[in-house]
Amino acid sequence: MSVTLTAQTMLAPFASTSGSPGYHDFTFSASSSSGNDWLTTGRDALLAYNSGSAGGTITVTSYADEKNRTSDISVYALAAGDFASFGVGLTNSKGWQDAAKLIHLATSGDDVKLAVLRLPDGYPS
Repeated sequence: MSVTLTAQTMLAPFASTSGSPGYHDFTFSASSSSGNDWLTTGRDALLAYNSGSAGGTITVTSYADEKNRTSDISVYALAAGDFASFGVGLTNSKGWQDAAKLIHLATSGDDVKLAVLRLPDGYPS
């Protein structure tokens, strides 16, 4: 079963609550080896954490860009306890989004936790 990830919007630097406890927290969600996706705005970063005691992997599906190039991120390895980030180049390039602006990825199992962090509207300016 595919999992749709929900992007978590970060606070703007001068938000009135930016110094309050808990307002900068985010959560990781369990992923699925059957597939995961999210609707990108191009201001997103994907964070991954392998919470398991064995190695895990992530594969991000690519789509043809304006020059008809593709090249998946295939079985990116995460050792037990490892973290990884995939930045804005992934989320704002045509080669990573399908026609509906969804980014698709799969993990080796639910020990690989995922979080999508989104810059607030207007950032970067």
